[in-house]
Amino acid sequence: MSPSMRLQYLTLALLVVISVWLASDRPPSAVGQETKRYVYKVVDVPAGSHAAMQSTLNEYGSAGWELILIGIGDMTTPRLVFKK
Repeated sequence: MSPSMRLQYLTLALLVVISVWLASDRPPSAVGQETKRYVYKVVDVPAGSHAAMQSTLNEYGSAGWELILIGIGDMTTPRLVFKK
């Protein structure tokens, strides 16, 4: 077998391996999958109370809520936004 033929076969084999690898690495099709929906909850925490903030975070976290945003409600009251 000539070196040029050997190079052609190796190139073809490499292309086949790469094609199979890329085809198997694709995410599954989204057809028939239900869209995930979230529920949101906004909670105001008394200003200056670290204990109340920690208690609120622990309470909602243990109930499965995920904290996604901390804002300032009326410029003094921390506002927590959770999603589930």
